[in-house]
Amino acid sequence: MKLKTLIFFLVTFFVKANSILLPMDAEGQQNHLKAYGITYWVLTKDYKVNWLLNYRGGSFLMPDSEEIRKECKIRGVTFEIISDGETASILNEISSPSQNMESVVLEKAPKIAVYTPKGKQPWDDAVTMVLTYAEIPYTEIYDEEVLSDQLLLYEWLHLHHEDFTGQYGKFFGAYRNAPWYIEQKLQAEELAKKLGYNKVSEEKLAVSKKIRDYVIGGGFMFAMCSATDSFDIALSAEGVDICETMFDGDPSDANYQEKIVYNNTFAFKNFTLEKSPIIYEFSDIDTTNDRQNKRVPFEQDYFSLMDFSAKWDPIPTMLCQNHTQLVKGFMGQTTAFSGDKIKSNILRLGECKINGEARYIHGTIGKGMFTFYGGHDPEDYQHKVGDPPTVLDLHPNSPGYRLILNNVLFPAAKKKKQKT
Repeated sequence: MKLKTLIFFLVTFFVKANSILLPMDAEGQQNHLKAYGITYWVLTKDYKVNWLLNYRGGSFLMPDSEEIRKECKIRGVTFEIISDGETASILNEISSPSQNMESVVLEKAPKIAVYTPKGKQPWDDAVTMVLTYAEIPYTEIYDEEVLSDQLLLYEWLHLHHEDFTGQYGKFFGAYRNAPWYIEQKLQAEELAKKLGYNKVSEEKLAVSKKIRDYVIGGGFMFAMCSATDSFDIALSAEGVDICETMFDGDPSDANYQEKIVYNNTFAFKNFTLEKSPIIYEFSDIDTTNDRQNKRVPFEQDYFSLMDFSAKWDPIPTMLCQNHTQLVKGFMGQTTAFSGDKIKSNILRLGECKINGEARYIHGTIGKGMFTFYGGHDPEDYQHKVGDPPTVLDLHPNSPGYRLILNNVLFPAAKKKKQKT
């Protein structure tokens, strides 16, 4: 009798324990960043995952298997084994009209491309650091691949900390004599010539237009720091020389500001370009200088994530999943976006109330979507040229880095028409 009871207990246990929950709340998860990597890995194994929006910080629900348990243990990711009954109870709670929650099915791991130059410096890109840390695979591409239409191989594109205007990051004022600046300028000129362009600005415009077409055709683009505003500026200045002599060998067009076409941009409008070649700024889209004048103190530099309806607006809800609504601010060449320079059709996902700026925005263009995220490194407040890269083992629960990884998983979601 005792043996039969034991067998019944074991059978009952294994029938019920058929789901794995990766909790993503503040108390429940010891490594939020690697939890995204586990979820991506599970998708590569042809399992489907439910992203439980607004449930315990945006938790992940997946089938139970020994290989998933083992992988969680290896990577140090907290997981819970839950029964059929518990799973049904969670999904029932989420489906209730009274709850601002939703369950979104993730079906396929997106193929990821990171736009980055060969031989990049260690300070260059927070996204490659967090993808590497989370063990999410990606392919590095640059201008040659973009211009030969290789973007079509990928569902998700990240734009490296980049200057698409051909002004070499506006580093001329401070670093014109630095060996790395001289070398990077030379390499950019050689690449432009190799690809058949007379100027780097012309070659970068061609790249920008290919990326634009990729997004319009249905791709998803994520950009950070100066890749955000410089991309839009490049598109707005098509056919206009906005580069001074030290950048491209000849003067800029007279009155070039009047020739800017704001209709060509993804996100920004009515901006004024910074004409001085020695000022480390592209335009007044960025609020870095303005926030310094208003003295946004370090201890108060936070931005709030917006609250969307999970059932009616699942897309922005996915992009804002976190274990806190208040995220630490961080600087960059492009730190944040001036509120009056953002087009009315663009969603503001994260805002700093002190300065009236948007830190995190999202939009749709054609069949595709894009997200712009201001700042350089979410866990290095004022990262400087030459500083060592951030050690993410020290920040496994970073809310700022979680926003990046929300964007990585977003294209895996089962397509569902947005209701608003």
